[in-house]
Amino acid sequence: MSVKSEEVAMNEPRGRDRQIALESPDSGIGFCGWLLVGLSVLLMLITLPISIWMCIKIVKEYERAIIFRLGRIVRGGAKGPGLFFILPCTDNFINVDMRTITFDIPPQEVLTKDSVTVSVDGVVYYRVQNATLAVANITNADAATRLLAQTTLRNVLGTKNLAEILSDREEIAHSMQSTLDDATDEWGIKVERVEIKDVKLPLQLQRAMAAEAEASREARAKVIAAEGEMNASRALKEASLVIAESPSALQLRYLQTLNTIAAEKNSTIVFPLPLEMMQGFIKP
Repeated sequence: MSVKSEEVAMNEPRGRDRQIALESPDSGIGFCGWLLVGLSVLLMLITLPISIWMCIKIVKEYERAIIFRLGRIVRGGAKGPGLFFILPCTDNFINVDMRTITFDIPPQEVLTKDSVTVSVDGVVYYRVQNATLAVANITNADAATRLLAQTTLRNVLGTKNLAEILSDREEIAHSMQSTLDDATDEWGIKVERVEIKDVKLPLQLQRAMAAEAEASREARAKVIAAEGEMNASRALKEASLVIAESPSALQLRYLQTLNTIAAEKNSTIVFPLPLEMMQGFIKP
Protein backbone atom coordinates (compact mmCIF):
# COMPACT_ATOMS: atom_id res chain seq x y z
CA MET A 1 0.00 0.00 0.00
CA SER A 2 1.35 3.43 -0.93
CA VAL A 3 1.83 6.32 1.51
CA LYS A 4 -1.11 8.21 -0.05
CA SER A 5 -3.42 5.20 0.40
CA GLU A 6 -2.33 4.84 4.03
CA GLU A 7 -3.09 8.53 4.68
CA VAL A 8 -6.56 8.18 3.14
CA ALA A 9 -7.23 5.04 5.20
CA MET A 10 -6.19 6.90 8.38
CA ASN A 11 -8.32 9.95 7.56
CA GLU A 12 -11.53 7.98 6.96
CA PRO A 13 -11.90 6.69 10.57
CA ARG A 14 -11.19 10.16 11.92
CA GLY A 15 -13.87 11.62 9.63
CA ARG A 16 -16.40 9.04 10.82
CA ASP A 17 -15.49 9.68 14.47
CA ARG A 18 -15.90 13.40 13.91
CA GLN A 19 -19.33 12.88 12.36
CA ILE A 20 -20.45 10.59 15.21
CA ALA A 21 -19.33 13.20 17.75
CA LEU A 22 -21.28 15.91 15.93
CA GLU A 23 -24.40 13.74 15.84
CA SER A 24 -24.33 12.94 19.57
CA PRO A 25 -27.72 12.53 21.33
CA ASP A 26 -29.50 15.30 23.16
CA SER A 27 -28.43 14.04 26.61
CA GLY A 28 -25.45 16.41 26.44
CA ILE A 29 -27.61 19.55 26.69
CA GLY A 30 -27.85 19.26 30.48
CA PHE A 31 -30.70 19.79 32.93
CA CYS A 32 -31.35 23.39 31.92
CA GLY A 33 -31.41 22.38 28.30
CA TRP A 34 -34.00 19.69 28.91
CA LEU A 35 -36.03 22.20 30.91
CA LEU A 36 -36.06 24.61 27.97
CA VAL A 37 -36.99 21.80 25.60
CA GLY A 38 -39.89 20.84 27.88
CA LEU A 39 -41.11 24.45 27.97
CA SER A 40 -40.87 24.61 24.19
CA VAL A 41 -42.98 21.47 23.83
CA LEU A 42 -45.51 22.86 26.31
CA LEU A 43 -45.71 26.13 24.38
CA MET A 44 -46.29 24.22 21.17
CA LEU A 45 -49.13 22.20 22.72
CA ILE A 46 -50.78 25.30 24.15
CA THR A 47 -50.72 27.16 20.84
CA LEU A 48 -52.02 24.27 18.73
CA PRO A 49 -53.08 24.22 15.92
CA ILE A 50 -51.35 27.51 15.05
CA SER A 51 -47.94 26.31 16.17
CA ILE A 52 -48.06 23.29 13.88
CA TRP A 53 -47.36 25.55 10.89
CA MET A 54 -44.21 26.78 12.61
CA CYS A 55 -42.96 23.32 13.58
CA ILE A 56 -43.34 21.43 10.28
CA LYS A 57 -40.76 22.23 7.60
CA ILE A 58 -40.16 20.90 4.10
CA VAL A 59 -36.90 20.35 2.25
CA LYS A 60 -36.62 19.54 -1.44
CA GLU A 61 -35.28 16.35 -3.00
CA TYR A 62 -31.82 17.83 -3.58
CA GLU A 63 -31.53 19.45 -0.12
CA ARG A 64 -30.76 18.30 3.41
CA ALA A 65 -31.55 20.11 6.67
CA ILE A 66 -29.17 20.25 9.64
CA ILE A 67 -31.19 20.87 12.84
CA PHE A 68 -29.58 22.59 15.84
CA ARG A 69 -31.29 22.19 19.21
CA LEU A 70 -29.89 24.66 21.72
CA GLY A 71 -26.82 24.95 19.54
CA ARG A 72 -26.19 21.20 19.22
CA ILE A 73 -26.87 18.99 16.19
CA VAL A 74 -29.79 16.68 16.95
CA ARG A 75 -29.64 12.89 16.77
CA GLY A 76 -29.63 11.44 13.24
CA GLY A 77 -27.78 14.26 11.53
CA ALA A 78 -29.19 15.66 8.28
CA LYS A 79 -32.96 15.45 7.67
CA GLY A 80 -34.79 15.20 4.39
CA PRO A 81 -35.93 15.17 1.76
CA GLY A 82 -39.58 15.77 2.66
CA LEU A 83 -41.20 16.78 5.97
CA PHE A 84 -39.44 17.14 9.31
CA PHE A 85 -40.38 18.51 12.72
CA ILE A 86 -38.71 21.23 14.82
CA LEU A 87 -39.51 22.75 18.19
CA PRO A 88 -40.23 26.47 18.44
CA CYS A 89 -37.73 28.75 20.20
CA THR A 90 -35.10 26.01 20.77
CA ASP A 91 -34.54 24.65 17.26
CA ASN A 92 -33.20 26.20 14.10
CA PHE A 93 -31.99 24.57 10.89
CA ILE A 94 -29.73 25.15 7.88
CA ASN A 95 -30.50 23.90 4.39
CA VAL A 96 -27.62 22.37 2.42
CA ASP A 97 -27.77 21.95 -1.38
CA MET A 98 -26.52 18.47 -2.39
CA ARG A 99 -26.39 19.11 -6.16
CA THR A 100 -23.16 19.28 -8.15
CA ILE A 101 -21.68 22.79 -8.22
CA THR A 102 -19.29 24.11 -10.86
CA PHE A 103 -16.98 27.10 -10.75
CA ASP A 104 -14.20 28.50 -12.91
CA ILE A 105 -10.67 28.78 -11.57
CA PRO A 106 -9.46 32.30 -12.43
CA PRO A 107 -6.36 32.47 -14.67
CA GLN A 108 -3.29 31.78 -12.54
CA GLU A 109 0.17 33.09 -13.41
CA VAL A 110 2.43 30.07 -12.86
CA LEU A 111 6.22 29.73 -13.12
CA THR A 112 6.91 26.29 -14.55
CA LYS A 113 9.79 23.99 -13.67
CA ASP A 114 11.78 25.23 -16.69
CA SER A 115 11.27 28.91 -15.70
CA VAL A 116 8.51 29.80 -18.17
CA THR A 117 5.60 31.98 -17.04
CA VAL A 118 2.21 30.72 -18.25
CA SER A 119 -1.40 31.65 -17.47
CA VAL A 120 -3.63 28.65 -16.79
CA ASP A 121 -7.33 28.45 -15.89
CA GLY A 122 -9.69 25.54 -15.27
CA VAL A 123 -13.07 24.36 -14.02
CA VAL A 124 -13.99 22.27 -10.96
CA TYR A 125 -17.08 20.11 -10.36
CA TYR A 126 -17.90 19.23 -6.74
CA ARG A 127 -20.84 18.38 -4.51
CA VAL A 128 -21.60 18.15 -0.79
CA GLN A 129 -21.26 14.52 0.24
CA ASN A 130 -21.85 14.94 3.98
CA ALA A 131 -24.11 17.85 4.92
CA THR A 132 -23.26 17.63 8.64
CA LEU A 133 -19.52 18.05 8.10
CA ALA A 134 -20.08 20.80 5.51
CA VAL A 135 -21.98 22.86 8.09
CA ALA A 136 -20.12 22.06 11.31
CA ASN A 137 -16.48 21.85 10.16
CA ILE A 138 -16.11 24.94 7.98
CA THR A 139 -17.65 28.39 7.74
CA ASN A 140 -18.07 28.54 3.95
CA ALA A 141 -17.33 25.32 2.10
CA ASP A 142 -17.84 26.88 -1.34
CA ALA A 143 -15.37 29.75 -0.83
CA ALA A 144 -12.83 27.44 0.81
CA THR A 145 -13.00 24.98 -2.10
CA ARG A 146 -12.52 27.80 -4.62
CA LEU A 147 -9.43 29.14 -2.84
CA LEU A 148 -7.99 25.66 -2.38
CA ALA A 149 -8.47 24.93 -6.10
CA GLN A 150 -6.46 28.03 -7.04
CA THR A 151 -3.53 27.16 -4.75
CA THR A 152 -3.60 23.50 -5.83
CA LEU A 153 -3.46 24.53 -9.50
CA ARG A 154 -0.37 26.65 -8.87
CA ASN A 155 1.33 23.98 -6.77
CA VAL A 156 0.74 21.18 -9.28
CA LEU A 157 1.81 23.20 -12.34
CA GLY A 158 4.91 24.46 -10.53
CA THR A 159 6.33 20.92 -10.61
CA LYS A 160 5.82 20.53 -14.39
CA ASN A 161 7.75 21.90 -17.33
CA LEU A 162 6.10 23.60 -20.29
CA ALA A 163 6.06 20.53 -22.52
CA GLU A 164 4.32 18.45 -19.82
CA ILE A 165 1.70 21.15 -19.24
CA LEU A 166 0.86 21.32 -22.95
CA SER A 167 0.75 17.54 -23.50
CA ASP A 168 -0.36 15.99 -20.17
CA ARG A 169 -3.48 17.97 -19.31
CA GLU A 170 -5.48 14.89 -18.32
CA GLU A 171 -2.78 13.70 -15.93
CA ILE A 172 -2.54 17.17 -14.34
CA ALA A 173 -6.33 17.36 -13.96
CA HIS A 174 -6.43 13.91 -12.34
CA SER A 175 -3.65 14.88 -9.91
CA MET A 176 -5.53 18.06 -8.97
CA GLN A 177 -8.75 16.12 -8.44
CA SER A 178 -7.06 13.62 -6.08
CA THR A 179 -5.37 16.40 -4.10
CA LEU A 180 -8.57 18.47 -3.76
CA ASP A 181 -10.68 15.42 -2.87
CA ASP A 182 -8.32 14.42 -0.06
CA ALA A 183 -8.11 17.99 1.28
CA THR A 184 -11.88 18.59 1.28
CA ASP A 185 -12.87 15.19 2.73
CA GLU A 186 -13.05 16.63 6.27
CA TRP A 187 -15.43 19.32 4.98
CA GLY A 188 -17.86 16.76 3.57
CA ILE A 189 -17.01 17.80 -0.02
CA LYS A 190 -16.56 15.38 -2.91
CA VAL A 191 -14.57 16.75 -5.88
CA GLU A 192 -15.94 14.90 -8.91
CA ARG A 193 -13.96 16.36 -11.79
CA VAL A 194 -11.27 18.92 -12.62
CA GLU A 195 -10.53 20.16 -16.13
CA ILE A 196 -7.78 22.42 -17.49
CA LYS A 197 -9.45 24.91 -19.84
CA ASP A 198 -6.71 26.99 -21.43
CA VAL A 199 -2.94 27.51 -21.26
CA LYS A 200 -1.87 30.99 -22.39
CA LEU A 201 1.76 31.56 -23.31
CA PRO A 202 3.59 34.92 -23.42
CA LEU A 203 3.52 36.62 -26.82
CA GLN A 204 7.29 36.45 -27.28
CA LEU A 205 7.28 32.73 -26.50
CA GLN A 206 4.46 32.19 -29.00
CA ARG A 207 6.50 33.92 -31.70
CA ALA A 208 9.60 31.89 -30.84
CA MET A 209 7.65 28.61 -30.94
CA ALA A 210 6.03 29.60 -34.25
CA ALA A 211 9.43 30.44 -35.77
CA GLU A 212 10.82 27.12 -34.52
CA ALA A 213 7.89 25.20 -36.01
CA GLU A 214 8.21 27.07 -39.33
CA ALA A 215 11.95 26.36 -39.50
CA SER A 216 11.30 22.70 -38.79
CA ARG A 217 8.70 22.51 -41.57
CA GLU A 218 11.06 24.23 -44.03
CA ALA A 219 13.83 21.79 -43.14
CA ARG A 220 11.56 18.83 -43.75
CA ALA A 221 10.42 20.33 -47.08
CA LYS A 222 14.04 20.75 -48.23
CA VAL A 223 14.85 17.16 -47.28
CA ILE A 224 11.82 15.90 -49.21
CA ALA A 225 12.73 18.03 -52.24
CA ALA A 226 16.33 16.73 -52.16
CA GLU A 227 15.11 13.14 -51.98
CA GLY A 228 12.84 13.81 -54.97
CA GLU A 229 15.72 15.26 -56.99
CA MET A 230 17.86 12.25 -56.15
CA ASN A 231 15.17 9.81 -57.23
CA ALA A 232 14.54 11.81 -60.43
CA SER A 233 18.24 11.81 -61.30
CA ARG A 234 18.41 8.06 -60.83
CA ALA A 235 15.39 7.59 -63.09
CA LEU A 236 16.95 9.83 -65.78
CA LYS A 237 20.18 7.88 -65.57
CA GLU A 238 18.33 4.61 -66.14
CA ALA A 239 16.35 6.16 -69.02
CA SER A 240 19.53 7.40 -70.69
CA LEU A 241 21.03 3.92 -70.51
CA VAL A 242 17.94 2.45 -72.18
CA ILE A 243 17.98 5.07 -74.97
CA ALA A 244 21.72 4.54 -75.53
CA GLU A 245 21.12 0.83 -76.16
CA SER A 246 18.44 1.56 -78.85
CA PRO A 247 18.94 4.61 -81.13
CA SER A 248 15.39 4.34 -82.47
CA ALA A 249 14.06 4.99 -78.99
CA LEU A 250 15.29 8.59 -79.22
CA GLN A 251 13.26 9.15 -82.41
CA LEU A 252 10.17 7.77 -80.68
CA ARG A 253 10.83 10.18 -77.84
CA TYR A 254 10.92 13.05 -80.38
CA LEU A 255 7.54 12.03 -81.75
CA GLN A 256 6.04 11.75 -78.26
CA THR A 257 7.26 15.26 -77.43
CA LEU A 258 5.68 16.62 -80.63
CA ASN A 259 2.40 14.96 -79.73
CA THR A 260 2.45 16.55 -76.31
CA ILE A 261 3.13 20.02 -77.70
CA ALA A 262 0.37 19.69 -80.31
CA ALA A 263 -2.19 18.67 -77.68
CA GLU A 264 -1.64 21.98 -75.87
CA LYS A 265 -2.45 24.01 -79.04
CA ASN A 266 0.92 25.69 -78.88
CA SER A 267 2.26 27.79 -81.80
CA THR A 268 5.81 26.57 -81.26
CA ILE A 269 7.19 24.47 -84.10
CA VAL A 270 9.96 22.01 -83.36
CA PHE A 271 12.12 20.47 -86.08
CA PRO A 272 13.92 17.43 -84.79
CA LEU A 273 17.27 16.86 -86.47
CA PRO A 274 19.08 13.55 -86.38
CA LEU A 275 22.31 13.64 -84.46
CA GLU A 276 24.10 12.01 -87.40
CA MET A 277 23.74 15.30 -89.35
CA MET A 278 25.64 17.19 -86.65
CA GLN A 279 28.51 14.74 -86.49
CA GLY A 280 29.96 16.13 -89.73
CA PHE A 281 30.26 19.58 -88.17
CA ILE A 282 31.63 18.33 -84.91
CA LYS A 283 34.32 15.92 -86.19
CA PRO A 284 37.06 17.41 -88.45
